[in-house]
Amino acid sequence: MIAPSILSADFARLADELAAIKGADWVHVDVMDAHFVPNLTLGLPVVESLLKVTDIPVDCHLMIDDPDRWAVGYAEAGAYNVTVHAEAVHDPVKMAADLR
Repeated sequence: MIAPSILSADFARLADELAAIKGADWVHVDVMDAHFVPNLTLGLPVVESLLKVTDIPVDCHLMIDDPDRWAVGYAEAGAYNVTVHAEAVHDPVKMAADLR
């Protein structure tokens, strides 16, 4: 599978960058909050915008504190996959069920 990461894109031209990877199996989105990991990237509003301009399935990797609060929103927005870190969620089994 080919899953280019949006982090390598030109953020000023995200729609064009997504068009350039037409044919990819997924587009990978690393969501980082500068708490769970030291980096800060993008969040749910940007993912929602991406979903409006591509038919490539979006794979969201949440590296954030409190994914219990945010993860389901990514799935409801239309993310194909939502990955959370088990050590960051209150109840990993419940989280998996909620995401499903």
